[in-house]
This record gives sequence, structure tokens and C-alpha cells, in this order.
Amino acid sequence: MQYISIFESLTAAKVKDCIVNEQILFIVNENDMGKAIGKQGSNVKRIENLVKKKIRLVEFNNNLAQFVQNLIYPIKAKEIKEENGIVNIYCNDVKSKGMLIGRDRHNINFINNVVKRFFDNEVMVA
Repeated sequence: MQYISIFESLTAAKVKDCIVNEQILFIVNENDMGKAIGKQGSNVKRIENLVKKKIRLVEFNNNLAQFVQNLIYPIKAKEIKEENGIVNIYCNDVKSKGMLIGRDRHNINFINNVVKRFFDNEVMVA
């Protein structure tokens, strides 16, 4: 809650959720990404210096496929499909697939946890 109040007071962007681990992930409301980043990333740099942690921003979207694409950015997915409660991410190459999954499935588990907070779906890399 403390991180959310600091973020909102410095950026004037509304935070939907905040997840803290080795970095801080802020999920901001739709159309608030510009306010959250600031001119030339000034807000991001200021908050990182204040909390002494790396921060990452993701824009929320009610469309599940678009939200997953925002979450995995900068990795480009060839296609994101939702079928029977499972979101399949199709990658262009093996490198992207490896980056999505991560060592010991760390990245895909994190993506799965974030998606489950807002949607009742599971994420898989195909």
C-alpha cells in the first residue's frame, strides 16, 4: 500500500495493483501509462531512486490477450489465443520462448500468477 500511495502521489496515475518481489510491478489503469512514465522516464527514475528497487510498469486491459501482451513486453508473441480457460502464447523463435519461460519456469509462473489475479485463466507457452 505504501508503494501504491508513493507512486500515485508522484505520477497522478491510478494503480490497479502492485506486486513486490526482486522488483516492483505496478499495473496501471488503461490510458495512464504516459502519466506513469513521465517525460523521458522521469517518474520511473525518481521512484526507483526513492524506493531503491527496479520498477516495471504494465498497462491493464480488459482484453485478456492484450493484457498478456502488455505483461510480456518487450517480447513479441506471434499470437495469443484464449481457449477453454487457457491462454496460449505462440512465439516466433526459440529464444523468445526461452525468455518467456525463464530459468526454472520462474517467468512463466510469475506471468501466470499476475493473470490469475485479474482473470480466471492459466497461461501456457506453445
